[in-house]
Amino acid sequence: MSEIVIDPISLEISWNGLKSIADECFISIMRSAFSTNVKERHDHSTAIADAQGRLVVQAEMALPIHLASMRGLTKFILDRYGSDIHPGDVFIANDPHVAGGTHLPDINMAMPVFEGARLIGFVANIIHHADVGGAAVGSMSGGLNEIYKEGLRIPIMRLYSRGVLDQDLLTLLLLNMRLEEERRGDLNAQIAACKLGVARLEDMLREHGGDRISAIFSEVIARTEKRMRKAIASLPDGVYAFTDYMDDDGAGTDDIKIAVKIEKTGDRILFDFEGSDPQVPGNFNMVFNATQSAVCYALKALLDPNVPNNQGIFDAIEIKAPLASFVNCIAPAAVALRANSCQRVVDCVFGALAEQVPDRVVAGTNGANTSAVFAGIDPRTAQLYVYLETLGGGMGARATFDGKDGVQVNITNTSNLPVEAIELEYPLRVEEYSLIENTGGAGRFRGGLGIRRTIRPIGHVCEFNGVGERFVHKPWGLFGGEDGATGRFYIRSDAGQVTELAAKACCVRLEPDAVAVLETAGAGGYGPPAERGAAAVQEDLASGKFSEEFVKRYYPKAS
Repeated sequence: MSEIVIDPISLEISWNGLKSIADECFISIMRSAFSTNVKERHDHSTAIADAQGRLVVQAEMALPIHLASMRGLTKFILDRYGSDIHPGDVFIANDPHVAGGTHLPDINMAMPVFEGARLIGFVANIIHHADVGGAAVGSMSGGLNEIYKEGLRIPIMRLYSRGVLDQDLLTLLLLNMRLEEERRGDLNAQIAACKLGVARLEDMLREHGGDRISAIFSEVIARTEKRMRKAIASLPDGVYAFTDYMDDDGAGTDDIKIAVKIEKTGDRILFDFEGSDPQVPGNFNMVFNATQSAVCYALKALLDPNVPNNQGIFDAIEIKAPLASFVNCIAPAAVALRANSCQRVVDCVFGALAEQVPDRVVAGTNGANTSAVFAGIDPRTAQLYVYLETLGGGMGARATFDGKDGVQVNITNTSNLPVEAIELEYPLRVEEYSLIENTGGAGRFRGGLGIRRTIRPIGHVCEFNGVGERFVHKPWGLFGGEDGATGRFYIRSDAGQVTELAAKACCVRLEPDAVAVLETAGAGGYGPPAERGAAAVQEDLASGKFSEEFVKRYYPKAS
């Protein structure tokens, strides 16, 4: 068979067709899922992989942190089942240590695509489920010291075999998760998206044939790697390093070090995490997949933000991470809160390359995936509810712009849950949802502000579990910019009593005569504050985002 040559125009048309399939699957999940975490916050991803398990395309709105998880899933399917894969199969998994995931709430599914008897590829997706069992409601509490406590572990398993559902397996899964009907609804959304993606890819196969589609897959990956290597080559050769710290692991370990050394020669780049701390008892450890996703995102963001998310990025980057370290843990390490750690890996890469790409880098961000879980018995229905959310914060300032306020940053790409959705779905009242004054670091361009969310249970006692980062170590400023402010959790009673909570607050009892106050970190500034223009300073003051005292302190001449 002669080699198939894909001309650039045909490749672009086919590439957009593949992207549209992944995007349609993403929207299908968003519109059919039961949980607010998916239908409102969009904490899910979709992708297409080839017959070798190489990721080809990820949906535009998908999460960067899910990049390596879906790639890992398809690789594990092929390793376990080999040629024993058939049309109509649907595979399910979530375990970070044996199935290519990054934490248990992210349940992965994949469905193979065939042309006759020939495997062409896979359609895959991930949903972050609001609960997958375990010791704490919401499966996202801090302080858990082994993965067995974090929830149900699912190795690579066949949920559907040749189109027939394994009802016993589904029953077993649902029996070990809270909110059975919500879980069933979200799982069904994933199954439907798999089937939709397969149908759309089969349409492309009928038009182009398997040989051509496979050639398109390979060409997309090869061009991505070539483009990424060209971007890498634009960096000056050298060795660059940076170190940052996690606040704590919620289980007694403070100031956890993440150290990266970047060695760049020509179009080759190596990220070496040799100096990072060993894995910790608490559940902030990262499996290698999670570290890969964070590094790939960070380099793409700095060098070529429009390059596709696929295997080509992995092929262009080398990563060394010591086994049993914080950035490459081994079982039974707990990993539920690895997103916070991934955020710090991104900050480390940004910090290491700041001098080389000062026009593209951002200052230290809120650097977290601040999570909040409220759970209790809804007095309206007498049924258990679980409200899970991760909150945004400040985005770091840039060379020519202020940082964004109150947004998700870096490896997360989710939305803040609307107040209306919270109060409609749950017996909770949001009494304040605002930006926090003075939390953005001063600079020529100022850092973004953190968020304050104040929540009260209505007519019942509920449980609050919160996980915050950048509560101790401030988001750092760049090139003379000031650091951003840290976050905090506390309970405020109607009588005015304030009870400070730990950054990893587990199983806190919240009465209806009190509110939980969640405050996320701001972000660092960029450049010396003295260089900020007078007009911008006056705008800061007029916006109400910064107090007169703050402005006079950092911008005395302009104010």
